[in-house]
Amino acid sequence: MTKHDPILAAAQRARAAIPDDVAMLRAAADLAREFSVADPRIFWSDMLASALIGWSALAGAILVDNRAVALVCGGVAVLALYRVASFIHELTHYRKGALPGFRAGWNLIVGIPLMIPSFMYEGVHTQHHARTRYGTAEDPEYLPLALMKPWSLPLFILVASLAPVGLILRFGVLTPLSLLIPPLRAKVVSEFSALSINPSYRRRAPEGDFARMWAWQEAGACLVALALIGSVFAFGWKPLLVYMGVHSAMTVVNQLRTLVAHLWENEGEPMTVTAQYLDSVNVPPPSTLPALWAPVGLRYHALHHLLPSVPYHALGKAHARLMATLDPDSPYRKGNYAGMTPLVGKIARSTMRAR
Repeated sequence: MTKHDPILAAAQRARAAIPDDVAMLRAAADLAREFSVADPRIFWSDMLASALIGWSALAGAILVDNRAVALVCGGVAVLALYRVASFIHELTHYRKGALPGFRAGWNLIVGIPLMIPSFMYEGVHTQHHARTRYGTAEDPEYLPLALMKPWSLPLFILVASLAPVGLILRFGVLTPLSLLIPPLRAKVVSEFSALSINPSYRRRAPEGDFARMWAWQEAGACLVALALIGSVFAFGWKPLLVYMGVHSAMTVVNQLRTLVAHLWENEGEPMTVTAQYLDSVNVPPPSTLPALWAPVGLRYHALHHLLPSVPYHALGKAHARLMATLDPDSPYRKGNYAGMTPLVGKIARSTMRAR
């Protein structure tokens, strides 16, 4: 880690303290005012269509006997369910009252059946956007992955592949047990109730309206987990294994996307907004594959850190506007990359450097 090398530590502190680019931040603020309104028609139609395709394809993967057709159905299910699951990110940012019923609808159609109810992300992700928390030990969604050992990256992906097993244990076992054992309940709430990557992150117990929302979402996910366990006795192993395979694959895709969402080069120093942007990643057009592995606006992750209030369907327009209006030497252009492969190679090479 850089803290053991004075030269590297100094370089890291310099990156964290990059002066804010006034022109970029001013342009971003103007765009935030122009594009901050979420369009319910886009949100609902996209969410419902993706869910319909995803669940139908999953049913096909379970019910179709032809192996090739079943595999195609499974692949479609992975991509469609991954897309609709990614709306959990939008739920954490849209303004109260902007999309009536969308949170409940998403949870009933997607979040609870996939055992990723929105309470697992709401109140967590916004801390990642706090200027004083980003990239520090208090950031639930940050680790200095580029500064870790080479084995850390395969482990990062392996853990994601086990997500469906962990979620069944979390909701099917720990939820009912924790209701009977108060100390376990406190541990479950603090340590096993957040979609985060920072193992030291701990969340507070929910209060008020959020606690009530948490309760019904957790109850629903618990019922789903118990139903999945019980399905083995009613329908055999195939439905559960196919469900878990699709779930695992979509979680691995998301973890790979997370791996290239940032450069992961900060080791705890508070960062300026421009430094946070430059530590984040856009993969804009003309690249086409990011539309599949970074859906629902996630391909503009660096831009999202400048414009967290702008809904996903407006980020492409905002990006085009910034590219057209900012100077050629603007730091905004330094946050744009061609695709996943060179980014994975970059972080992998970084982990192999002697420190």
